[in-house]
Amino acid sequence: MTSAERRAGMSLAAIFALRMLGLFLILPVFAVYAEGIPGGDDLTLVGLAIGAYGLTQACLQIAYGAASDRFGRKPVIVFGLLLFVAGSVVAALATDIHTIIAGRVLQGAGAISAAVTALAADLTREQHRTKVMAMIGSSIGLVFALSMVAAPLLYAAIGMSGIFWLTAVLACAAIVVVLRVVPAAPPVPRANGGRFLDVLRDGQLMRLNFGVFTLHLIQTTMWVMVPAGLVAAGLLVPEHWKVYLPAVLLSFVVMVPAVIIAERRNLMKPVFNAAICLLALVQFGLWLFGDGLLPLAVLLTMFFVAFNVLEATQPSWISRIAPAHSKGTALGVYNTLQSIGLFLGGLLGGWLGQRFGAGAVSLVCGALALLWLLLASSMTPPPVRAVPAPGKS
Repeated sequence: MTSAERRAGMSLAAIFALRMLGLFLILPVFAVYAEGIPGGDDLTLVGLAIGAYGLTQACLQIAYGAASDRFGRKPVIVFGLLLFVAGSVVAALATDIHTIIAGRVLQGAGAISAAVTALAADLTREQHRTKVMAMIGSSIGLVFALSMVAAPLLYAAIGMSGIFWLTAVLACAAIVVVLRVVPAAPPVPRANGGRFLDVLRDGQLMRLNFGVFTLHLIQTTMWVMVPAGLVAAGLLVPEHWKVYLPAVLLSFVVMVPAVIIAERRNLMKPVFNAAICLLALVQFGLWLFGDGLLPLAVLLTMFFVAFNVLEATQPSWISRIAPAHSKGTALGVYNTLQSIGLFLGGLLGGWLGQRFGAGAVSLVCGALALLWLLLASSMTPPPVRAVPAPGKS
């Protein structure tokens, strides 16, 4: 990788990390906080508050991706981050669950994931793109672990309102990174913007879209139920980091070589399918053995391995097969399905968990993972075309 590619990967990963840290910080403590505010005794509303930002992201990702094809990546990213700041302020000032949901919806209106991922694709060559996507995916996993450790401490020190104010500050920091650190993007074909129908007609792209929907639905449903499972197993909320942090760190030990093998040895499909299999095994494992602390710790480690591998490989795969003139649009559709998964995961996890218990949540997620594996088995990964670094022949 060139120094410019490394700089692009690290700075774009930092943007994702600063934004996602603000979203993740509420996960370990929000259900506890919600019990003390009007409307917070309804688990369905709590799940909606956790996943609500996915609703507006789902509505706007395609528009943001297409806009980035037409007007450029950076202006769209900055605009989205400003909306995220506004949503954080609304949530910080809220005194009931419904206003917090409104703030989370406005946070989701800053739907920049497609534009950021498209910019990462613009700034890297194909043979290094999976590494950059792995940086982004790994940053998400790391800030998730950090949020699990920091959130209980921050909640005790500054309260839920203070956490939402902190998310606004983090988003402002991300704007500075966009404007001052991220390299300028090279020109790409944008004469007519992205072609939406071309993306929808591509079977490969739509299989990847279903995959990211499933992955993030499962992720969100798990964190409607997992904190309560850890408490039931005897681990108090301030101690949950003792499970989350080792699980995430151990998952990186497996994820990094898996991504390198997938890229260097042209084994993208076997590694990809193995990660989906692992995701399904985790869900059925939670159904069968999710009551004990040790099984939960092992299963969470396995989940993070699968999640991080899939987070690194899917955006790289989709950026390689999407046409250059529609890359932002294709990633917009991809991130729309991701956002729908986030939204429905919170809503479905809360609804199923309240009516049928945590086992029903795991069974539904396991079935979805098996369906994804069936669809993925018919996919053909694109070859990696080695492109020389600028200035080299």
